[in-house]
Amino acid sequence: MTTAPWRDPALPAVARVDDLLSRMTLEEKTAQLYGVWVGADTGGDGVAPHQHDMTTDYDWDELITRGLGQLTRSFGTAPVDPALGARALARAQRRIAAAGRFGIPAVAHEECLAGFTAWRATAYPVPLAWGATFDPPLVEEMARRIGQDLRSVGVHQGLAPVLDVVRDPRWGRVEETIGEDPYLVGTVGAAYVRGLESAGIVATLKHFAGYASSVGARNLAPVRAGTREFADVTLPPFEMALREGGARSVMAAYTERDGVPASADPELLTQLLREDWGFTGTVVADYFGIGFLQTLHRVAGTPARAAHLALEAGIDVELPTVKYYGDALNSAVRAGEVPEELIDRAARRVLIQKCELGLLDEDWQPETPETVDLDSVANRAVARRLAEESVVLLDNPDGLLPLSPDTRIAVVGPRAADALAMLGCYSFPSHVLTHHPEAELGIEIPTLLESLRAELPDAKVTFAEGCPVSDPDTTGIEEAVARAAEADVCVAVLGDRAGLFGRGTSGEGCDVADLRLPGVQGALLDALVATGVPVVLVLLTGRPYALGRWHGRLGAVVQAFFPGEEGGPAVAGVLSGRVNPSGRLPVSVPQVTGGQPWTYLQPPLGLAGEVSNLDPTPLYPFGHGHSYTTFTWEDVDGPETGLGTDGSYDLSLTVRNTGDRAGAEVVQLYLHDPVADVTRPDVRLIGYQRLELPAGGSARVTFHFHTDLSAFTDRGGRRVVEPGDLELRLGTSSADVRHTARLSLTGPVRVLGPDRRMLCETLVAAPE
Repeated sequence: MTTAPWRDPALPAVARVDDLLSRMTLEEKTAQLYGVWVGADTGGDGVAPHQHDMTTDYDWDELITRGLGQLTRSFGTAPVDPALGARALARAQRRIAAAGRFGIPAVAHEECLAGFTAWRATAYPVPLAWGATFDPPLVEEMARRIGQDLRSVGVHQGLAPVLDVVRDPRWGRVEETIGEDPYLVGTVGAAYVRGLESAGIVATLKHFAGYASSVGARNLAPVRAGTREFADVTLPPFEMALREGGARSVMAAYTERDGVPASADPELLTQLLREDWGFTGTVVADYFGIGFLQTLHRVAGTPARAAHLALEAGIDVELPTVKYYGDALNSAVRAGEVPEELIDRAARRVLIQKCELGLLDEDWQPETPETVDLDSVANRAVARRLAEESVVLLDNPDGLLPLSPDTRIAVVGPRAADALAMLGCYSFPSHVLTHHPEAELGIEIPTLLESLRAELPDAKVTFAEGCPVSDPDTTGIEEAVARAAEADVCVAVLGDRAGLFGRGTSGEGCDVADLRLPGVQGALLDALVATGVPVVLVLLTGRPYALGRWHGRLGAVVQAFFPGEEGGPAVAGVLSGRVNPSGRLPVSVPQVTGGQPWTYLQPPLGLAGEVSNLDPTPLYPFGHGHSYTTFTWEDVDGPETGLGTDGSYDLSLTVRNTGDRAGAEVVQLYLHDPVADVTRPDVRLIGYQRLELPAGGSARVTFHFHTDLSAFTDRGGRRVVEPGDLELRLGTSSADVRHTARLSLTGPVRVLGPDRRMLCETLVAAPE
């Protein structure tokens, strides 16, 4: 029997897919453009916006006779034993292949924002914690392990990472972001993509683009970002993750910008993404995003029109389930209302990706493992290291930390004895298990109280909750104050409860009006401080909170952004001194609760000045973090010089650990542009290097700066490098500058294309 060309692995993928498309009916082609969500809840407490009114019934057996593009969250919808789930997914794939004329299985996708969102899978720290590590190689290793776990059970595509840049910390999804700086988001995000893709998993960049710039920090609100903010802040992390990471999928954002929804924007999804950037992968809809063109944005009056707009813009796949790319679209094509060429364009992209995944090969077989361990010892070791590196010591003015091993400690607060205090909203326990109270947690998550008792076995540790996370109940504060008064030190463990759509204080749809601590936690902290006992504030949160009210009144402040299943031992290790803190803030910590939005990327008028009584200067700036050791920066080699607008410059320094224990320093390189065609941020990060140094050890770091890194979008919409003066600032944070190198660029204005340099390469060597 002669093998059809589309089955021939010796042929290029494009040739195989063109042959396959020529054999398919319209219904078979559109079937490749949607997913099916088996077991989706149609009740009011779903895991996706408007899930209750956007999910419809279908006849599975009839539907799969046409083929199927995607299977939605086989593991991430309900608690399923991983081995049983893998076998069930394999059976479903065999049924899909057997039902259709061409025997093509579906792409199975899952959420993997902070680990595989599945029962009994490792719950890693949230992306905001990744940003705090300033350690892309470690994030890449985590993502590789996540990808291997996904692949082991038959999953092909992961819906991560989130590359939104924080613009307003009141937004509920801040925990899902990597931070408020596009260079940090881009470099860490690209590392995650490399790790996931190295395991054979299709990484999906989201949310493209502008989702985090919503008005008033409200989820799904309109985006009013200007052209230059969009080009210079919002877009670079996506471009970097495509170019430096190799992502093969992009998810369109829910939001609209200047009246055009992202899901109906061909300038964004086709012209910019594909024609300018050269992207060749698939664009998928955020869950129900195509339907929202009709129901929320109201730019389409019918399902067929919504499908037409989305296809025309460049969305290839409707997720999570079929509604708009099914029969309504087929009828519109047959009626001449939608060109079939749009179907062919999307189907070609989907099938090329399936071909690359091996799903068109004749010998394809689904994975059927006998045993599955999604929370291995190796996974937990990476989760622990990430958690430890992400903890930020914000303040320790009198050296109260580390704690004495035999002291009396009162542990107080609603986050101290709750395992879920460690997890973000896209962890399986917070995301799904809240709907299944009968199911066990599935993974071991030590609380901070348990971890501190294990860490300091000779200490006398007492506990009082003090108050709930968000309820206005103050009845427990009296007991908490009594426990604190009996102790040598009080550890106040405050923060967020992750949830969805208002069911938490942080997470998707859990936006806040201001940045005061949730509930009556501020009142609890006031009462504890009033005892006169030194208070160590430990924050387990998904966003920064305003701490100016307590500045100078606390013994120490420790910030951990939902540090995952190993977060308890990691934070306890910092408190005991076993772990030398090395995290740096990926977001600024504000002084006051109002005055938002604000991030450190401010032009001159965004900074404190004499014309307003409001001072937006943060209490702790972007990049800030203390250590239990000390470092000196020596022998800076950065002479004042001139170079052309297409030139490069090396800036070197030696970092020495002058303390008595090993530690990590994060050297940060910022750019200051004194005069430009348009207003520019006073400083912005353009490079960084994390250094692990033994006591007395040193290393020499060289930053290879190219003038491309000074580029910005000018008044004409071009990305340019201008002649003129620049300053390169080496600092321990955006506000603490240790050394400045002054450059003078000469020559013509240089217009950059998509091949511009986006990374500041660094070289680390032993000092001479």
